[in-house]
Amino acid sequence: MTEPTPNEAIARIVDHIDRRVLGQREAAEQLVIAYLAGGHALLEGVPGIGKTRLARSFAEALGLGLARVQFTPDLMPADITGSNVFDPGKREFELLRGPVFADLLLADEINRTPPKTQSALLEAMQERQVSIDGTTYPLQESFFVIATQNPIDFEGTYALPEAQADRFLLSIGMQRPDREEEMELYRMALREDLQHFESAEQVVTAEEARALRKASRGVHCSEEILNYLHQMAVALRNDTAVELGVSPRGALALLEASRAAPLLDERDFVIPDDLQRLAVPCWAHRILLTAEAELEGVTPSQAVEAAVRSVEVPRNPASA
Repeated sequence: MTEPTPNEAIARIVDHIDRRVLGQREAAEQLVIAYLAGGHALLEGVPGIGKTRLARSFAEALGLGLARVQFTPDLMPADITGSNVFDPGKREFELLRGPVFADLLLADEINRTPPKTQSALLEAMQERQVSIDGTTYPLQESFFVIATQNPIDFEGTYALPEAQADRFLLSIGMQRPDREEEMELYRMALREDLQHFESAEQVVTAEEARALRKASRGVHCSEEILNYLHQMAVALRNDTAVELGVSPRGALALLEASRAAPLLDERDFVIPDDLQRLAVPCWAHRILLTAEAELEGVTPSQAVEAAVRSVEVPRNPASA
């Protein structure tokens, strides 16, 4: 059997998730984009919307090792990274590796644990390594964090620190499915078709999945697109509603995400639409609004959308 092309493998993954999590195709595509771009993803939505199911469906489709951590107020950093434990038989300390050493780490309800524990992921997400008792240990090359969180106005939640939020390439908002999609969910429950969803179904090999982590590096990005990206970033920084605009690292994040997006459409070059549709999930969680803007009801997503609309779209974006 011939191995699927990257485009075929990506289509299989998205279709698999779409079948298992009804009404969340856009979220599934953005999750795949985050993986292709080499970043990490934050899933946000109300309880019961399918955040954990989306993450599990993605993990099983790729066939990579998944470790799930339920974040709670009493969770400690060592519960994530691991620790050295004394072995009386050997009379020496041995490393008990934590869940962070898996290929895919599902950090469930990450904003239900205090910032001290949330920050335990900082080094792992940025450097793909962890430090335990002064020793540094490398993580898997394919290491990927999928974190879920409830809206921050829910009781018992802690807002992610800016440095932590900045490590997520995309913040993916999950919305309730439309009427027909939710009705189909009810029908499937009556037919007991939901039960087979609990069995794993791998659609690409682990080797193919790891190769996809680097697939976006071959996508072309013209000078015109780079200039367009810079103008978008400057427009957001200069917006009077924005106190802290997008940083150069945030702009680079949108660049990497936009290089991954064409692979879902079987293109090998970036177009303005790629930047436009990913600007909100890539930038909204990275900026801070002024107090006046918040009082007026302006949201970070609205500020990003306004900045994007204010920039003229390049006419020949695919040119070298």
